[in-house]
Parts: sequence; structure tokens; C-alpha cells
Amino acid sequence: MSGRLTTHVLDLVRGIPASGVFLQLRRLENGESLLLREAATNADGRLDAPLLEDAEMKPGEYELLFHAGDYFRKMDAESSETSSAPEPIGFLDLIPIRFHIGSEGGHYHVPLLLAPGGYSTYRGS
Repeated sequence: MSGRLTTHVLDLVRGIPASGVFLQLRRLENGESLLLREAATNADGRLDAPLLEDAEMKPGEYELLFHAGDYFRKMDAESSETSSAPEPIGFLDLIPIRFHIGSEGGHYHVPLLLAPGGYSTYRGS
């Protein structure tokens, strides 16, 4: 079985996948933070390819950094075009999720359930 790291972002307020969320994957090692990937979610709130897979999957500490503020500002701007009094959104900006990969052959799925005032995550399947 080949290992892989995937993510999925859902907009809980709108009840839809969060399309266009920019994110970065970093490996944390010896006090350093090495940028491995940058990507944006597609129309399904997923990425077109795994963040890591096969030989790239190395045990260690990682961080996914989701640019939630940019996503909500874009959604706010789009809704202001159709609404006379939009409520500004601006509490969350960057959401870091740090996690450990322990198995090169495992599937690590890190979903983000996103709302303007909070978020939730877990190890998915």
C-alpha cells in the first residue's frame, strides 16, 4: 500500500465545499520549517493530487497552513455583490494544523471544517 497525505475543506456556513482555499504544507524539523507544497482547493474542496505520496511520505512533524481569511474575504466580496448589507467576516486568518506522520505507507487525511468564527479538524480516512 502506498502512503499519501490528502485534505478536504468544507464551508460549514454555506454547506458547500470550500473552493479556492490556498494552503501550504511544511515539514517541521530541527526548529526549521521547510515549505514542501502550495496548492488551492478545487470545486470539490479537495486538491487535484495528494500533498505527499509514496517516497515523499516520511515520518515526522508537519504543518498545513490554511489561508482562511483570504477565502472568507473573497466569499464576503462575492456576497456583497448580491446583498445590500453583508456582514463583514474577519475573525480567522491563518489556520495552522500540526500533525505527525508515523507510517510511510499510511493514508493521512486532514479535513478542515471551516466557519468564520471557528473550525474543526480530525484524522479522516
